[in-house]
Amino acid sequence: MKLYFNVEYIVKAGENLQLVISEEGATAHIHTMFSAENGLWKCEVDYFSKSISYQYRVVNEKGNILRDEFVSHHLNFPHNYKEFVIFDEWNNKNFPENYLNNKVLYNKFHDFTPEKSTVLKKHTHLFRIEAPIYNRDWRIVLFGSTASLGNWDYGKIIPLYQTDFGVWETSVEIPEDEFIQFKYCIYDKKEGRVIDVETGENRFTAANPQEDVLQIVSNHYFKFKGYQMYHDAGVAVPVFSLRSEDGFGVGEFTDLKKLADWTKETNLGIIQILPINDTTANYSWTDSYPYAAVSVYALHPQYISLEKLDFPLPKELVNEYGTEKEALNNLDLIDYEKMIQGKWKYLKAVFYAEKDKIYKDRNFKKFIKDNEYWLVPYAAFCVLRDKYKTPNFNEWKTHKKYIAGKILQFVSTKSKDYDISMLHAWVQYQLHVQLKDAVDYTHSLGISLKGDLPIGIYRYSVEAWTEPELFGMDFQAGAPPDQFTELGQNWEFPTYNWEAMKADDYRWWKNRFKALEQYFDAMRIDHILGFFRIWRMPISAVQGILGYFYPAVPIVLDEFKAWQIPFKFDRYCKPFINNEILWKYFAGDSEKAIAFMDRNEDGTYSFKEEFNTQRKLVDSFNKKALGLFEEKLVSLCANVLFLTEERNGETVYHPRFNVYGTESYKYLPEAEQKNIYDLYHDYFFRRQDHLWYEKAMEKLPVILNATKMLICGEDLGMVPACVPVVMDELAIIALKVQRMPSENIPFYDPKNASYMNVVTASSHDSSTLRQWWKEDPALTQKYFNQQLIQYGKAPQELTPYLAEIIMKQHLYNESMLAIFPIQEFLATDERLTNNKIDNERINNPAVFPHYWRYRMHLKLEDLKEQKVFNEKIAHWIKDSGRL
Repeated sequence: MKLYFNVEYIVKAGENLQLVISEEGATAHIHTMFSAENGLWKCEVDYFSKSISYQYRVVNEKGNILRDEFVSHHLNFPHNYKEFVIFDEWNNKNFPENYLNNKVLYNKFHDFTPEKSTVLKKHTHLFRIEAPIYNRDWRIVLFGSTASLGNWDYGKIIPLYQTDFGVWETSVEIPEDEFIQFKYCIYDKKEGRVIDVETGENRFTAANPQEDVLQIVSNHYFKFKGYQMYHDAGVAVPVFSLRSEDGFGVGEFTDLKKLADWTKETNLGIIQILPINDTTANYSWTDSYPYAAVSVYALHPQYISLEKLDFPLPKELVNEYGTEKEALNNLDLIDYEKMIQGKWKYLKAVFYAEKDKIYKDRNFKKFIKDNEYWLVPYAAFCVLRDKYKTPNFNEWKTHKKYIAGKILQFVSTKSKDYDISMLHAWVQYQLHVQLKDAVDYTHSLGISLKGDLPIGIYRYSVEAWTEPELFGMDFQAGAPPDQFTELGQNWEFPTYNWEAMKADDYRWWKNRFKALEQYFDAMRIDHILGFFRIWRMPISAVQGILGYFYPAVPIVLDEFKAWQIPFKFDRYCKPFINNEILWKYFAGDSEKAIAFMDRNEDGTYSFKEEFNTQRKLVDSFNKKALGLFEEKLVSLCANVLFLTEERNGETVYHPRFNVYGTESYKYLPEAEQKNIYDLYHDYFFRRQDHLWYEKAMEKLPVILNATKMLICGEDLGMVPACVPVVMDELAIIALKVQRMPSENIPFYDPKNASYMNVVTASSHDSSTLRQWWKEDPALTQKYFNQQLIQYGKAPQELTPYLAEIIMKQHLYNESMLAIFPIQEFLATDERLTNNKIDNERINNPAVFPHYWRYRMHLKLEDLKEQKVFNEKIAHWIKDSGRL
């Protein structure tokens, strides 16, 4: 079979195109293309299969890859032809057919049945275009300049058939020997007519006078207009925050079905939740933090419904359970410790009462077999964590180092740990069954689920134990200072060893996405900036302020000379402390502080060796919570100008964040200050951008191509210039929060949102709108007048009327998604607002560790019965075109 490929692509001098044909389980075949006239590249291939996957790429004279297509082309060939002339277009990831053809589409059309397009021997052309359409009444048709294509007559359009999700094809005979122009159109089945023609110039193709040769016109990017694209609205609420009559003091997976019922009533199309992985480290309230999972696969036992297990509670525990359930459900907020202790008590009771039946359960056996690669290490980890009363595997008496063969004994029937290992496996099985049931029900209503992927892993997690080579265990990840935290954030997570991950083609990430895809249609990637660079601190640091970006182009010693900076290691890289600084920090407590220091010959001070890092200081205090004196002493440790990094046997340097705000900087000569200031700006705002672009494009395309979920990136904070460029190239939906504009403006106006955005009024890391309204009256007044276009003095409280204006500003715009925390929906009806306003905040990033315990004050059953409220929201969604 002969395939003649043709693609238009303009390259620079010395660059060439290659065709890369992929075959499953085989090495890719690379074919060099040759350049014809007008930027057309050609290639002839002998091929012997009825379907093909391939990509084009640009290489230089040395054969180095300069640019890849991130999305493959797929073609099927009819059996009655032996030769095919293929006219292609370069396939960009950010063409709508690529980012819209995802699990959200499959969910909306879960009953989709492919159509058949018949190719007859007399046909000369096969037209193919990918166009994901979200309106069930619409179809793709075409017409063109020749008589066989209707002579641009709307009454003679050629129908296309949807042969796969979003793939439309038709074959026709075009006997005219002339230049052919054509366009695709949208046809409304209900109205029986073409309702719109795609935008832009006419498409064109050549005549095909050759017999027994089929010309395939393989087009990309149906030129949609804004209203034809997918738009949706949704609600964001953590699963633990859901309140229902069936819960046990916390939201459960089964509650998602009731939330889906309400979502359907209000015309919302997406439910967004926080991470749901197991975070059990020590069974205390600190485990409520959902971004510190002990396993990236295991689900959190707090979400299990005790009433929906495969087996009932033992009769003797039913009354006790009912009493505990009532007490926990009456609380305004989650009592994490009582809830999780109660759940484990009843889970153990059911398991040990029914374990003989459980071990015979074929579905449970299949679950273990299918998930063995993560489930066995997880079960063993749980047993050892509980046995040694710590998740820190470095402190275990046995199995400190993970050895797969030795861990298998935990799931051996001869092992004394067999039952307890199986308990953890069975709980995971029950969680999976309950979540999958809720997901299937939600999908049956046409509603999609959006999950949340934490950027980091917990330092003492299954993954850190089993594959430590994939992580930077000697470092900590966090975030630089921002509007939430002037000292930055230290999440205490290890960083990623991206080189090790790249070596096996990002297997770890692909497996992670595959696991998430079982449940979710869309995914929010937490802190997507971490795929470009991470804020990294040494283990010796406590505060995020002592971090630096990694990877980064650091400063080497010779550069200080070039910038005319008289570098001195002790002065620049150690805390600068003199009597004036001591008095400013400690006033009357200065002598107390000096006890931690040595006095230098020049009258300055240095921390004694046993106290010369933040970590040493904190450890020496031996306190759970630091007092004001201790906090100031720890902060004084950060009074440095440059941070050091050992790289390939050489010491390199990174400017401390906000170096010009340090006390150390203020005591430098003015000329020295200016040169350090200029070097600081070069480091942070110029020299890193290309490196970060390259690093992101190295890993993100591979990872994203492993999933069919719609991907959204949380891109808040200090955003480098390369981030929006990469997100646009890879069609990653960006986040716009009105109160956190990336531009130098007071507020982001949702009306300016482009299509590739998700807009929201607040997030789980911010105060709610009602709380924020009271935080800064001057700022609220500006918002009231300038953003809400209201006159006069702003009210002291956010009224439902104003909350409604804010919601509508976010709904009536071009953004693909508008998703709101459930608290903001409730703020639009005074009958449904929570009187205890401060109970509604989910997280405060400035407080670590924080107790994540928000719970809706209304039951989902009652919310569904709020007919007037629900109809109001439903009308907004429909009227704004997000239905």
